[in-house]
Amino acid sequence: MAGPLDGVRILDCTTVVLGPWAAQQLGDLGADVIKIEPPEGDTTRVLGPARNPGMAAFYLGCNRSKRSIVLDLKQEAGRNALFKLAETADVIMHNYRPEPAKRLGVEYEKFEKINPRIVYVATYGYRSAGPLGPKAAYDDIIQAGSGLAALQTVVAGQPRFLPTIVADKTSSNGVVSALLAALFARERTGKGQAVEVPMYETLVSFVMVEHLYGETFKPALDTPGYKRVLNKERRPYPSKDGYFALLPYTDGHWREFCTLVGREDLAKDERFQGMANRLKNVEQYYSTLAGLCAERTNAEWVELLKNSNVPHGPVNTLDDLFVDPQLEATGFWKEVEHPTEGKLRMPDIPPRFSKTQPEITRLQPRLGEHSVEVLQEAGFTQGEIDAMLKSGATRTA
Repeated sequence: MAGPLDGVRILDCTTVVLGPWAAQQLGDLGADVIKIEPPEGDTTRVLGPARNPGMAAFYLGCNRSKRSIVLDLKQEAGRNALFKLAETADVIMHNYRPEPAKRLGVEYEKFEKINPRIVYVATYGYRSAGPLGPKAAYDDIIQAGSGLAALQTVVAGQPRFLPTIVADKTSSNGVVSALLAALFARERTGKGQAVEVPMYETLVSFVMVEHLYGETFKPALDTPGYKRVLNKERRPYPSKDGYFALLPYTDGHWREFCTLVGREDLAKDERFQGMANRLKNVEQYYSTLAGLCAERTNAEWVELLKNSNVPHGPVNTLDDLFVDPQLEATGFWKEVEHPTEGKLRMPDIPPRFSKTQPEITRLQPRLGEHSVEVLQEAGFTQGEIDAMLKSGATRTA
């Protein structure tokens, strides 16, 4: 079955995580994604365990559903090949900062002349118009600047980074949504456009969804920061044999929970009557939940709450996820046989479509695996391809 983006061709010049993971999601949805790599390859090709050089775990996690072609954009032949590919592409995406993009000669105006319908997506650290526009940025720097690291002070006593590359991946989802919106606009207008997706502004927007809080109003009605989550007691609670997550959130949840644990008195407690009061007295609310959680084992909690509407669940480790009943029942973990890397495990494509269900049809390519194939599709002669191979403007796996 063809995915919903079947027929869309994307030139992916991005590296590391932000762009490649976005491009992988688009490839999973059926787009023909051509990963354009420098001669040395994407930096993630060497990060993590590997069976073969250039095919490390980090790379494998962000680069399925693509073909790989090597183009040295510092050479005129490499740039000309990119421009030739752009003639029939729907999208080109890159993560060169504005100045390097100009030096390489790959700014939007060049591609607009070649193909007015092309959607040109640039993603980097900061909006180019600001004073930080020229600066390089990685996940750690954006977590720090966006306020996310400082929020960890509540629980860690000092600023800390989240142990996941949340800035990269949140911005990656921003790339996907912006790119799809630009393609939709093109279908209505017939014209492509340049799209900029900055990590910093994306993460500030992400953080401030709930934390703008009192500063939503001018003048401010309260300080910034959503009080329910800015509390060190917001955590999985110790049970008799481990840790468990409990969140009777709505008024209905709270009444049902109090009945199930035999504490109807808490449902009548003025401190906890209504969501506004539970927020006002959030420390006592969390403390009460912690005390109740300690009275049962995890299995007892699951049994007690299994038919209720009260949100609850176990605290899974990374290893637990491989045997999680929900993920097993829905076929989330896929095992595939890669032609060079052997048996691999990978996550499924999360969304479900009733008529255009996407499937994993391409496994992660070796560096330059499809260079000749893609150049031939673009109309290059064998002589021209041989000359590019000889000069290093391209290479094969």
